[in-house]
Amino acid sequence: MKLLILNGPNLNLLGKREPGIYGSETFEDFFEKLQKQNDQVSLFYEQSNIEGEIITKIQEADGVYNGVILNAGAYTHTSIGIGDAMKAVSVPVVEVHISNTFGRESFRHQSYLSPNAKGVILGFGMQSYQLAITSFLS
Repeated sequence: MKLLILNGPNLNLLGKREPGIYGSETFEDFFEKLQKQNDQVSLFYEQSNIEGEIITKIQEADGVYNGVILNAGAYTHTSIGIGDAMKAVSVPVVEVHISNTFGRESFRHQSYLSPNAKGVILGFGMQSYQLAITSFLS
């Protein structure tokens, strides 16, 4: 099984950005742990701050990966284009968020991605990614 983890804007700053919300671990360090814990899965990781690149990566994942784990960050609440890309491909996408978006600002309560996602996992910190991997293995 091949899974792509795709992170959106500002998630390259994990470990530095708002550690009270996102923790102090970098995603690269966490990704190494994920790979060791999930040796039965080939995990790949991409990050982009650019909406169009995220859309392209979702389109390119179709037929290459068994699933995409997507944390689109703030684009979750603004990008009809990313939602449309998810709808246009056959590869299943699980939407993840590190924080509980419903416990934050009201603009974070809307997701343009969720209607097109296989499922949504949020609020479990970095473990949200592990839960998404587990959902593909079930």
